Formats: sequence, structure tokens, C-alpha cells
Amino acid sequence: MTEDLLELGITELGLNLSDNNIADLELFLQEMGRWNQVHNLTAIEDQQDLVRLHLIDSIAVLPVIRRFLQMSNPKIADLGSGGGLPAIPIAIIQPDWHLVLIEAIRKKTAFLQHVRGKLKLKNVEVLSDRVENVALQQSNQFDAVISRAFTSLARFLDLSLPLLKPDGLVFAMKSKRADEEMAEVSKENWRLLADEALFIPNTGVERRLLVLTPVRKSSS
Repeated sequence: MTEDLLELGITELGLNLSDNNIADLELFLQEMGRWNQVHNLTAIEDQQDLVRLHLIDSIAVLPVIRRFLQMSNPKIADLGSGGGLPAIPIAIIQPDWHLVLIEAIRKKTAFLQHVRGKLKLKNVEVLSDRVENVALQQSNQFDAVISRAFTSLARFLDLSLPLLKPDGLVFAMKSKRADEEMAEVSKENWRLLADEALFIPNTGVERRLLVLTPVRKSSS
């Protein structure tokens, strides 16, 4: 499958992936394909195409995220992690980042736990719970929150806020409809730091990564 990943343009992302990174990404795709046949983890039909495109899509955000997360060992929550996109590919490539995958559907968290063990991802934690419950238990604990196709932007931000540290960041992976969703976001509560077009090699897919942070409230 390495040649397939190369053909999809994984090297064009400029991430300098190691052979071990590539091998682990391939194993993740194989396990997702195997589990999806039985457990219907995603609506993906063509495993040989769409999953790999989703994989490229997931790691295309890394150049932007690296720019913003300059601290050592950042703690990142992936809301509605589903089949592990984007968190598992990110965890494979960034072993010094701690990723907490939050997913309420148990068959999906079973898969995430399986992949965590299979790939020996010590930097991954899987929580089988609703985001709202995790926010009560781990309020203001995260440097960043990320999500891919989880919910509307406004709803995503509402769910993210209790989890974030005061200067925390939200990375929202969106399509070209991002402008419509941004119009529903309160400018009093959120500041847009970046709106980056994502380069997805060899596809006509339009993707954007929005980076937001909560507006600090005056104590006066």
C-alpha cells in the first residue's frame, strides 16, 4: 500500500515521514478497513480510495497545527473521534503530543482501543463518553481541541470551551462552507487566528482549517 500512499501525494505534504510512520499509517488503514466490514465504523464504501483520501486529509492539517502548538507535550482533545480521524494519524506522526480521543459510541471506542494497542500508541487515550461529561471531569485541561466532520462550528466551539485552557486553541477542519458557519460564531466570544486553505494533493477537494481561541473577558 506504500505505493498507493505515495501516489496519493503523502510526500507532497512536506512532513518528512519516517518509514515507521508510513508503516503505522498503513496498518491503521488496514485495521480500519477490516473492522469497518463488520462494525460499520464509517459510511465509507471504497476502502481503497476514500479511507486513504481521508487519511491524507487528516494529516494535511499538521503543518498549520505545528505552527501554533509550540509548547512541549501539548494535550489535545479530538471530539467525536469516530474511526480515529484525524487523531490517530496525528498521534502516529507526533509521538510527543498527547491525544485524548472522545467518542460516545462503544463500537467505535472499541476500535480505537484496539488500534491504540496494535500500534503501541502510548500518547493516545480513549474515552468512551460524551464530550459534555468529559468537560465536567477535565475542565480547562487541554491546550487544543480538534474535530473533523463532528458537528456545526458553533456547536463545536460551545463543546470545546469548557475543555480549553485560557489560551487554548480550536482547530476546526471544514469544507468551503466555512464562511457560512463562521457567520454563526459570536465575535465577542471567539477570535479567528487563522483561516488556512489546506493542500490535499491529487484531489479536487476544498478544505480549510480554522484556528480560533476564546476571547479573554475583562475582569473589570
